[in-house]
Amino acid sequence: MMSLTVNTSAILPYLGYVSKPVASSVDFPQRLAEVRKRHSLTQQQLADRIGMHVVQLRRYEAGTSQPTLDVIRKLATVLQVSADMLLFGKDERGPDDDLRLQFEAVSGFDEEEKRVVRSLLEGMILKHEARRWQSLSGGAERK
Repeated sequence: MMSLTVNTSAILPYLGYVSKPVASSVDFPQRLAEVRKRHSLTQQQLADRIGMHVVQLRRYEAGTSQPTLDVIRKLATVLQVSADMLLFGKDERGPDDDLRLQFEAVSGFDEEEKRVVRSLLEGMILKHEARRWQSLSGGAERK
């Protein structure tokens, strides 16, 4: 029987980039307004609930100003949605369709199996990023 030993002591965050195009027909200002209306709240009522002036909320919904992370957290809490739902379109986050089923299967693994999969993925991501950075820096040196 073969034994697999994987170093899971250092969990590194993925510092990569989003490779999917960010082409959503509905962006943050529209999503915010839609969710607010779904809760039957006026701009004034929502502004009062999150403790800000209604003019600032109007700027967010008009797309002329962007909220801080703290404001996004307050909006998500009051509107009972995730911050991801406010910030990202339906298909802007999460795995590609070709990997979605595999990730769903992995969610049923026990904790040790999940650690192994996480470690393998992190290794592949680091390898990919190293190759990408190497090609970027190599291209700059040749110019």
